[in-house]
Amino acid sequence: MKFQPPFHELVTATHTPFHPDGSLAPEVVPTQARFLAANGIRTVFITGSTGESHSVTCEEKLMIYDAWAKAAPTHGLSVIAHVGGNCIEDCRRLAKRAGELDFTAISALAPSYYKPGSLKSLIDCCAAIAVEAPGTPFYYYDIPALTGVNFAMEEFLRQAPVRIPNLAGIKFTNPDLVSYRRSLDAAGNRFDLPWGVDETLLAALATGARGGVGSTYNWAPKLYFDLICAFRDGNMAEASRLQSVSIAMIDAIAATGFLGTAKALMTHLGVPVGPARLPLGNPDESQMDALLVRLKELGFESWGAKATVEKTAELVQA
Repeated sequence: MKFQPPFHELVTATHTPFHPDGSLAPEVVPTQARFLAANGIRTVFITGSTGESHSVTCEEKLMIYDAWAKAAPTHGLSVIAHVGGNCIEDCRRLAKRAGELDFTAISALAPSYYKPGSLKSLIDCCAAIAVEAPGTPFYYYDIPALTGVNFAMEEFLRQAPVRIPNLAGIKFTNPDLVSYRRSLDAAGNRFDLPWGVDETLLAALATGARGGVGSTYNWAPKLYFDLICAFRDGNMAEASRLQSVSIAMIDAIAATGFLGTAKALMTHLGVPVGPARLPLGNPDESQMDALLVRLKELGFESWGAKATVEKTAELVQA
């Protein structure tokens, strides 16, 4: 397996871009890459939950892979491709292509319609996918709130390496901090466990996290960079304040449907990722106006991602 340093950083879970009519818009990916790199991001996690994975076809994912394979090197970005889903054969095809494109890593969540009924079955699923890209680090994506699959991740780390030689760790999108600490103890220095719940990053740092993968890093990476710096400096009052800002920001966006509203915010910032696909909803103009007022109240100008040149003045005046 090729050398891969742990993801001890902020990794942005990117949106899959669509045209206003909902069709795929891979031509937007270079704009996404430029925007994220300009705001301090070095690694992206594509076609995951934030990327509406279950609403994107296998062929469309392959098109997005190709777009990121071209755009990422231009902007100094590494790419982690999410390859999971309900059809293992599609997952294997995606993993193989990600390996051929020399992506930094791949990741897969558990099948969630016909669910694995045991930890062994889950490992079997992951092994069947990971083997298609044997030279690429593999991360299991633990997100039980969406998959309904909830096994002890410390046991996964103990049992899975025999079946998955390229296992690199777990994308831990599970708010159970006790389980996370147990998993960190089981991981030791061998496996990487980036945290995936933006609202509790501070608690995760205190528990032992050293990096995170999140959707809000698309438009608010500085907020979390500052939070991490405050934590490392021992300034817990400031770190706590910034986490409270994060929670208030997420609450404001989620009030009108998180993914659709998040994509509308990115479009406002000059990255036209389009609407969310059904069954998700999208905000109307008045809802977006109210959101921009709320973000300004929360200090977006000081911690939000810098908009593209043509959008900066519009955001500041909102």
